[in-house]
Amino acid sequence: MEKIILVDDHALFREGMKLLIETEGIGTVVAEAENGKEFVELLDTHTPDLVILDIEMPVMGGLEALSRAKKIQPDIKVLVLTMLSEKANYSDMVSAGAMGFVLKTAGKKDLEKAMKTLIGGECYFSNELLRQIIVNITTQQKIAPKSLVKIDHGITDNEMEVLRYLCQGLTVSQIAEKIFRSVKAVEARRSLLLKKTNTPDTINLILYAIKCGWVEI
Repeated sequence: MEKIILVDDHALFREGMKLLIETEGIGTVVAEAENGKEFVELLDTHTPDLVILDIEMPVMGGLEALSRAKKIQPDIKVLVLTMLSEKANYSDMVSAGAMGFVLKTAGKKDLEKAMKTLIGGECYFSNELLRQIIVNITTQQKIAPKSLVKIDHGITDNEMEVLRYLCQGLTVSQIAEKIFRSVKAVEARRSLLLKKTNTPDTINLILYAIKCGWVEI
């Protein structure tokens, strides 16, 4: 059973998440924290398969906690909980190593999908939230959408097809089924996309593609 840590300053929300996780058989909540400091301290005695982390918390917020957690356990998988907000620093959360974002107002199916996707080793985000992240990052970095579109990256049509599906929120396995190729073949194309765009992971690849104007969401 997957080991999960919940980090949120609202006890009622943690109770609801724990009920969902354990009722649906997603995993077992092995520890809880009401702020980032408590969470970081838990990593001395826990090696979770997934962490569900709030951004806005007292004592230590989600960004600082995520940065510290990645130094302690570099491979830790973190799903960030958020509300749609222009003030949320999504760019820094992505840079710090967040593998996924999910709205606190998301329904049961979306929350379940997000958790299972990260546990499976892939990134997750909803299109609604991704739009806000793009606006947020574009504003912060003063990058105009489509400003990089003329750069020649040597991306093939097959790779672009995979990229478009990634931007729609599909996992590698789902893309493989859709284009009638093996998971290994799709993963190889994703790896080439990362290399050609010099991006470290799927989230950054998607952000880059949207800012280049290659895809729209």
